[in-house]
Amino acid sequence: MTARDASDLARRVLEEVQRAVVGKQEALTLVLAAVLAKGHVLLEDFPGLGKTLAARSFAQALGLEFTRAQFTPDLLPADLTGSFVYDQRAGRFEFRRGPVFTGLLLADEINRTPPKTQAALLEAMQERQVTVEGETFPLAAPFHVLATANPIEYEGTYPLPEAQLDRFLMRVSFGYPSADQEYDVVGRRLARRREEIELDPVTDAAGLLAVQEAVERVEVDESVGRYCVALAAATRAHPQVLTGASPRGSIALVLTARGWALLHGRDYVVPEDVKAVARAALAHRITVKPELWMTDASGTSVVAAVLGQVPTPTTLETPTAGLRP
Repeated sequence: MTARDASDLARRVLEEVQRAVVGKQEALTLVLAAVLAKGHVLLEDFPGLGKTLAARSFAQALGLEFTRAQFTPDLLPADLTGSFVYDQRAGRFEFRRGPVFTGLLLADEINRTPPKTQAALLEAMQERQVTVEGETFPLAAPFHVLATANPIEYEGTYPLPEAQLDRFLMRVSFGYPSADQEYDVVGRRLARRREEIELDPVTDAAGLLAVQEAVERVEVDESVGRYCVALAAATRAHPQVLTGASPRGSIALVLTARGWALLHGRDYVVPEDVKAVARAALAHRITVKPELWMTDASGTSVVAAVLGQVPTPTTLETPTAGLRP
């Protein structure tokens, strides 16, 4: 698949998802950029803002198998990965696969389940496999996790450890819609006369893999790559930061910027692509100092500060630049 074909296909997926999720183009573009970069996304926002709807819509538009796991305090690791069950007829144990064996997994309210169950996702997210009773089972590609979390209701929750947060390529928030956008949501619900929204598949698993391969061919100039490294390093030196972004943060910047560039009709990355994805790719990898927890200091504010401090390399884009054939 050529870069132009991949870009056109990805944008059609985005347009289809926007039939269901209203007024969130930038946030949806970030989520799709992360998926195109073969990553996982944490959707952290208030209840009722379309996180679950967005996950389901992406699965439908991408033509992926979709499963949802509702994370609760009594959820066990085997409820995610699956377990061995004794088959009396066959006289042997057989492996029953859990919801993690899918194309797109919605881990709903991931911070409501204990760390032991949260950790069951770590191997799947990083290694694309699960190990049960010493036996390893690979996950078919593509495999993506879209997890949701409520950022304000902490009673009865288990905050995600930094090691697991780092496995998410991006953390994205939708925010409240404007009055016109909210009325559009209400109007569409009244017009279709039912709760469910059915989207048409734009592609399938093979098509998504082809687009992801096209993203791997998006060019990154050395100056842009060094800019990503400088941004991640600057978070570690910021006076408000206890722990900054690791080298995985630099990689996340480069990978997601490639997906963003393809979605915007280019087969190469410019510094503006990096700036567009920087907050979503870096903020959740930053821990501010404990004495600042009651202030406005946050990972997002630190990323905004370093974006203003680190010199931007000269852009490589020209007024007529675009996808090469």
